[in-house]
Amino acid sequence: MPLSPSATRDLLARLSHQPKRFLGQNFLVDGNIVRKSLELAGVSPGDRVVEVGPGLGTLTSALLEAGAEVFAVERDANLHAYLAAELAPRFPDTLHLLEGDAVESPRAALPDDGGDFKIVANLPYAISTPWMDAILEGPLPSRLVLMLQLEAAARYGAKPGTKQFGAISIFLQSAYDLAPGHKVAAACFHPRPDVESYLLNLVRKPEPFVFAPAAKAAVRACFQQRRKQVGSLLRGLLPDNGTAWIAELEAAGLGAGARAEQIPVALWQKLDSLLRTS
Repeated sequence: MPLSPSATRDLLARLSHQPKRFLGQNFLVDGNIVRKSLELAGVSPGDRVVEVGPGLGTLTSALLEAGAEVFAVERDANLHAYLAAELAPRFPDTLHLLEGDAVESPRAALPDDGGDFKIVANLPYAISTPWMDAILEGPLPSRLVLMLQLEAAARYGAKPGTKQFGAISIFLQSAYDLAPGHKVAAACFHPRPDVESYLLNLVRKPEPFVFAPAAKAAVRACFQQRRKQVGSLLRGLLPDNGTAWIAELEAAGLGAGARAEQIPVALWQKLDSLLRTS
């Protein structure tokens, strides 16, 4: 069971640890949310699960007790030492604990052996987009259940025509379907964050689409100047100045005058395909 808010405060005091805002250290103190995370991810005995920022080990313990083999990466040296001393000896064969930066080690040193894995994590807001970018380069987990600030979750699941729709929305939605998630109140954490959170539930598509580096760069370039028409943005950026892709847009009822946020995911995938064959 997760520690209560008072028990969490006591443990942090015993460790002489002040929660670091820049690391997103808001510790989960609600058992229902821990159980919901495992339920959404469909965690079963023998599953390999990557966790980012295990903190005090609340979610980690639940995953291990469910029979999962956990690969966890913790940047905070103090918390890593606590987990190594308190949790690792209880699960010597199934907990693999790495001290490091999750953006540099997004899969927490999980062996790249082609085996299936899942990710269940309370993701710090500051690293959510670069970390997700690294994950989407593959290999891809079959499921991701991510605790995110509502703003980040909205950006990942945003639809064309909205202000939240951006490059990361396109890359993510090309590889994953959004399954029903769960809203999480600020009161479920200690210290209490200023915003509400959301458990984002992602299921890998049967045939996930992964963008090539050149296409990712082109997509990002278009969204960095969202107000400009894509026809002008692509001049000099693509081998044919975007002529072939503009033809695809026109066939879909858009055209060179469209803004990046108006263009649906499938047409961005067409851009990737054209770049691969050019």
